[in-house]
Amino acid sequence: MEIPSLQGFERERGLMTMEKPLKESDSHQSLRIGVPREVANEERRVALAPSGVSALVANGHDVYVEQGAGRQAHFQDDEYAEAGADMVESPDDLYQQCDLIVKVGPPDNEEMTLLQEGQILLSALNLGGTTPEFLRHLMRMKITGIGFEFIRDPDGTFPLVRMMHEITGSMAIQIAGRYLESNEGGKGVMLGGISGVPPATVVILGAGVVGEWAARTALGYGAHVIVLDTELGALRSIEHYLDRSVTTAMASDQYIRQAVGSADVVIGAMMAGGERSPMLVTEDMVASMSPGGVIVDAVMDQGGCIETSRPTTHSDPVYRRHDVIHYCVPNMPSNAARTATYALTHVLVPYLLHIGEAGSINEALWRDEGLRNGTYVYRQHLTKKSLASMFGMNHRDIELLIASGI
Repeated sequence: MEIPSLQGFERERGLMTMEKPLKESDSHQSLRIGVPREVANEERRVALAPSGVSALVANGHDVYVEQGAGRQAHFQDDEYAEAGADMVESPDDLYQQCDLIVKVGPPDNEEMTLLQEGQILLSALNLGGTTPEFLRHLMRMKITGIGFEFIRDPDGTFPLVRMMHEITGSMAIQIAGRYLESNEGGKGVMLGGISGVPPATVVILGAGVVGEWAARTALGYGAHVIVLDTELGALRSIEHYLDRSVTTAMASDQYIRQAVGSADVVIGAMMAGGERSPMLVTEDMVASMSPGGVIVDAVMDQGGCIETSRPTTHSDPVYRRHDVIHYCVPNMPSNAARTATYALTHVLVPYLLHIGEAGSINEALWRDEGLRNGTYVYRQHLTKKSLASMFGMNHRDIELLIASGI
């Protein structure tokens, strides 16, 4: 799910009038929630684990799960059935029966035809594949679209994006360790070394969430870890969290060139909010690495930050350039489908419960700032200024729409 691409979008502030909350006992609504099987190429996650279904059913909601939806994450149909889900054979039946669809990736062209007028769609938006036509179709269908990437809590965090970034950072090191092995064509170096033999040097470009979790995991293996970033504050933070166990440096051309030339592993984790990742490592820097070294560009969703990177797939993940192994798969969390599904479930279920407790999507958006921030289409209007600017479209402030009842 190429969730990381929109992390930097700022929450758009609007005018809020006086709230008029309903009593909980009077407002609860039983939702019909649909969980379809993901059809996007190599997407192995599912939006809800059976444990999430169980929690929703226990709170009075009906959950419909398409047969085989969780199979690639090793959740079987009978687990969903035992959790209280109604198993549905075809996506057509599922979409027709539900008033809320929760899925990992945005609908593809075929799924777009299955959407019902007035439905709620809770999924990733995936900026890289979003088009004005997609947004206009949702508006024509009076869909309320809530994007994972935009859900931002009052404390300023993006809970779903952060969890996927944590997975990506940890996986980057696991992957690098595997491809360093001789059997994979690597230089035959262990990340942690052994007594009397020094560890591998891991250079991480970027001190954000991906970089932090890559550093945590690399330190856990016992590697020598160097983190570079263009912001001194980010480097101070990572030193604080990791007890100065890492070596940090400003990401100047001199330091990058020196670090990459000495690296066994380079992790690309440098992101720019709402923009393409900055290109920090040039081809001649890659050529300076020793043969059998490994590059994992973990920000391919934003274009990558290494000049020699090009997108690969889970089924064909690596290639060699200057005798350096490159792993450049977008949507890395899909390859840890079970872990990522549990992460999605833990964040999504409370939001789904909030919608039910509020009694209507209008009231839920009024009460819940995270859901309100996540909404990009509402009542035939585009509500994200960032998307409107990107596609040259008009937008309306969601808080005014909710308050006016338009």
